[in-house]
Amino acid sequence: MRNITVEEFRASCATAQQLEIVERKGLGHPDSICDAIMDQISVNLCNEYLEKFDTILHHNTDKCLLVAGETAGIFGGGIVVEPMRLVIGDRATFKVEDTEIDVANIAVDTAKRWFDEKLRFVQPDFMEYQVELKPGSAELTDIFRRKGEVLGANDTSAAVGYAPLSFTEQAVLDMEKHLNSAQFKEEYPESGEDVKVMGIRRDTKLDITVAMPLIDSFVDSEQHYFNMKNDLFGAMNGYLVSYMEEKGVQMNTSVSFNNLDMPGRGMKGIYTTVTGTSAEDADCGQVGRGNRVNGIIPLNRPVSSEAAAGKNPVSHVGKIYNILSHRIADRIYANVPDVEEAYVWLLSDIGAPIDQPKVAAAQLVMKKGSVDSVAKEIEGVIDFELEHIQDFCMQLARGMITVY
Repeated sequence: MRNITVEEFRASCATAQQLEIVERKGLGHPDSICDAIMDQISVNLCNEYLEKFDTILHHNTDKCLLVAGETAGIFGGGIVVEPMRLVIGDRATFKVEDTEIDVANIAVDTAKRWFDEKLRFVQPDFMEYQVELKPGSAELTDIFRRKGEVLGANDTSAAVGYAPLSFTEQAVLDMEKHLNSAQFKEEYPESGEDVKVMGIRRDTKLDITVAMPLIDSFVDSEQHYFNMKNDLFGAMNGYLVSYMEEKGVQMNTSVSFNNLDMPGRGMKGIYTTVTGTSAEDADCGQVGRGNRVNGIIPLNRPVSSEAAAGKNPVSHVGKIYNILSHRIADRIYANVPDVEEAYVWLLSDIGAPIDQPKVAAAQLVMKKGSVDSVAKEIEGVIDFELEHIQDFCMQLARGMITVY
């Protein structure tokens, strides 16, 4: 028997609140880079462990620092003076009996491939790599040797997820994805990947603030920059207007773009980069400082404190419960009638099987009817997802679910 509880969420839903603030750090943001690469390293290690040993072994590649480099921005194309450095850390399994795993090489190859595929202007010599992965502790490593189809939790950790995304949350998420889409980059190749979108809704007014560098090799002069900026602003504004019409939402909207710019100051007064990311000389990055596992930073919502990216997908509840809580909330919202919002809380007990949380609780905002009338259905959804947690963990292991 699982310890499942269902109760009313004693607060107004997000869309009923007068103020919403939502942030999205895009593909080329230093924090997003760290999350993406470290989680892919975990996926690739899982593949290696499964291929060689038919099981996933102990690892947590969730510690990372992207150290900013140094560039000299120049109209027509700047130069990289000092490369960025990616420090890859925490724990992994390097050897089982006489079979060794080239963890360091897997980690570096993964990072190189990610930069090559995702950031158009980061050349191989713009990056340096420092691998600080070490073998794990005896007790945590032993979890993976214990019998049982479902592993024990490696920590006592709590997580919370919710569904659905509010309109503001979805709009912020979709705006960044649009600005970093292949179609947008083809039409506006001068736009960098380090996109940050901040959305502020006050009642029925939505303000979107975008920060996105222009690639200096496309910029001939200060005036040329501001001409391109006006074109990009028009594209953003046009997208938002069309988006509102497509969604059938009546709301006053505004867009602002690269607000720190100041004409008359040359390169010092405009936002350009050589590589498309501020990590080249302005901003370091870390795992866990960026988006939550549903892709946004929702300041109005309860959120989990754990950084999910890079943690192992079969016993680290900081990853599993963090993402599973959102999935369960989404299943509740999609499948149980009259639920307006669902919040799901999961708490592990270290050593206990991950399908047996210490707490599994749902809190509901109802459109109509009572929580009691749907409690059994909610319990059934939660029980089903926990019963099939192994399938969910394997989806995480294969990289089928994004965590940033």
